[in-house]
Amino acid sequence: MLIDTHCHLDAAEFDQDRALVISQALEQGLSKIVIPAVARQNFDTVITLCNQHKSCAYALGIHPMYVDLASQDDIATLKTYVQENSPVAIGEIGLDYFVANSKTQPDHIARQIYFFTEQLKIAQHCQLPVILHIRHAVDDVLKYLRRYQLTGGIAHAFNGSFQQAQQFIDLGFKLGFGGAMTYSRALKIRELARKLPLEAIVLETDAPDIPPHWVGVAGRNSPLELNKIAQVLADLRQVNVSQVIDITSSNALEVIPKLTDLCTSPHVLH
Repeated sequence: MLIDTHCHLDAAEFDQDRALVISQALEQGLSKIVIPAVARQNFDTVITLCNQHKSCAYALGIHPMYVDLASQDDIATLKTYVQENSPVAIGEIGLDYFVANSKTQPDHIARQIYFFTEQLKIAQHCQLPVILHIRHAVDDVLKYLRRYQLTGGIAHAFNGSFQQAQQFIDLGFKLGFGGAMTYSRALKIRELARKLPLEAIVLETDAPDIPPHWVGVAGRNSPLELNKIAQVLADLRQVNVSQVIDITSSNALEVIPKLTDLCTSPHVLH
């Protein structure tokens, strides 16, 4: 059993062969693909996609890079969607300071923080895990997580320090590793992947983004790359790939409990 904990299969890059990619992923041993929404505009899209393909599970949330397109009404809409549907998590949510910062774009940062904290409240109230976007904003994300009693979640595309990793772990989070780990020049990420407890790691692709080195930076990432990504992690840790697959999948089921029922459903192909 192999689980892709972060994949944007609803993206336009998959419009021509989405069903084929999902079918091939199942043939390769993937049992579940988690598809997080990024804006109110694609809530229905990810729900419909996952209803059509029982190997897919959706999370609902507003991505920090989409908050300028969002309104306060979208928070109320998210609450309604969560109540009326069955997302496995709230996500993709978080903070992104890669482009914006508090000095050059204070209003944008404040807007990110507003939508992030409002969505943390929804996750807390509904007792759902969160799928976090933390690019260049790890400390602030941790600061806001401590204000809410959450069930945990995943720090997607983790690239922080060992100390920051431990803080996420202490809060009940797993750390997502994917294509970035496959580049030999990514020394920091590879060191994290090598030395962090395997019980703290989940696998992800973030497809169509963050392609592994064998796809190339201009190529399209997809869930079909996850087996090779798992092999890279196994090689870094000098363990058998089956151990990596078993433990990271168990980690995913632990941190996103709703996946357990979905993975054991008779409608899920293995």
